[in-house]
Order: sequence, then structure tokens, then C-alpha cells
Amino acid sequence: MNEIVDKDHPILRQTARPVPISDIGSPAINSVIAKMRTAMGKQKDGIAIAAPQIGVDLQIFVVSGTVLKQADPSYRGDGSDLIFINPVLLKISKEKHDVEEGCLSVRWFYGKVRRAKRVIISAYDETGKKIERGASGILAQVFQHEIDHLKGVLFIDNAKEVWEMTPEEIEELQTQNHD
Repeated sequence: MNEIVDKDHPILRQTARPVPISDIGSPAINSVIAKMRTAMGKQKDGIAIAAPQIGVDLQIFVVSGTVLKQADPSYRGDGSDLIFINPVLLKISKEKHDVEEGCLSVRWFYGKVRRAKRVIISAYDETGKKIERGASGILAQVFQHEIDHLKGVLFIDNAKEVWEMTPEEIEELQTQNHD
């Protein structure tokens, strides 16, 4: 499946299964990652996606390097997608803030969620290499949002305010912000 499942799909409320380390890099796991990239790539505003969002019960998430670079001009990556398998939050800052969030599985709803300003996660990349990565700003927010997905939590569960916007309203806002 490379279609994004809706908020009512039961897989989004389950804790995703860890990927056996020996399976990382296998054709099956590479296929899941490719399907995630395809599904996310069909959405112009998709900054990241977790495997449960395409109906796959595994602890994997992908961050679009291209969309991240557009969303955060200070991001120094080369635009390549970032792959995180079996991610674990190691540290979260005590300093928190309310940030606006949306979700590809909770379409056209947005809300304010309290998130740590900085985090450090540990995970495996798509080759099976163990990585540790710190993040602040949008990337820290993305890490927390996607790890929530892997625990069966949607942003609307913790949002203080939730509102709906049409795709046309969003596009109009984006146009205004780039003028």
C-alpha cells in the first residue's frame, strides 16, 4: 500500500513493531521505505511520514530533505531524505513551546501542540548504521511528531486548539508568506 491511511484506521492507534536489525537493508524494508517516499512525495506539504501511515506496522519514519530545506532555511542538509528505523528519544529539552502541526493522516486539520525545543534521538539508518542525531526547530518537532505516530499517538490527541483549513486556504497562506 502506498496510499496514506486516514486518522480512523486502527493501525494508527497501535504501537508499531521494531524492525529486526538483520532485516534493515533487506528488499522488504527497502520496499517499505520506497512506498513511504512515494506516498509522501504525492503531498506537496508532506515533511515526514511514518510507516503506520501507509498501513505498515513497523518503526520507521522518513523525513523529506527537500521539504525540510524549504521549511527551515537554516537546515544545512543536502536535500536527501532522512531515514530513521527503530528511533528512540534519548533527550528532550526542558524548554518547550507551542507549535502548529498538521498530519498527512489527519488531513486539513491543524492544531497547536506543546513540543520540546530540542531533542536527541537514536536510530538506525537504511544501511543498518546506528546513528544519534540532535535537532532543534522544525526537525525537533518532526522527530517528536513521527515518534508519536510509532506509539499510536496522533497530534490531535495533544493539540490545544484544532481547526480545519481547506487546501485552497493553505495555498493562499503559503503564497502570502512567500511574497
